[in-house]
Amino acid sequence: MPDPETPVPAVLGPREVLARYYQAMLDKSADDLADLYAEDAVHEFPFAFPGFPPRFEGREAVRAGYRAAWGAGTARVEEIKEIAIYETADPEVVIAEQVVTGSLPAAGLSFGIPGLLILRVHDGLLTRVRDYMDASGVAGARG
Repeated sequence: MPDPETPVPAVLGPREVLARYYQAMLDKSADDLADLYAEDAVHEFPFAFPGFPPRFEGREAVRAGYRAAWGAGTARVEEIKEIAIYETADPEVVIAEQVVTGSLPAAGLSFGIPGLLILRVHDGLLTRVRDYMDASGVAGARG
């Protein structure tokens, strides 16, 4: 029987998970990002760009995929500008319109990549992400 005096940990909602998602991106932390996902989560990239898979299946695939992408790239994410957050009729789903800005220090270039995220969060973990990034912007940011 649970102790009535022990606080029950709060389950994160979609907006809180989105805030942590953004922080993991800013920190380029594949571990922090992957830890937001359920073990069997799916992360899809409907506008996939060359050299990047169209989806990750499972938390560990997210971890490995972002580790590889962030380890190989020289781009530095400096800010994620939230344009709008849209609530849906489904309390587990939130849609985020954003622009990721950053730089390629070696080339002296900056970039802005618009995108749209559709996040499904169940029991505080991401179960499905549809990540619509501007593929040409990503290719430019990768040099």
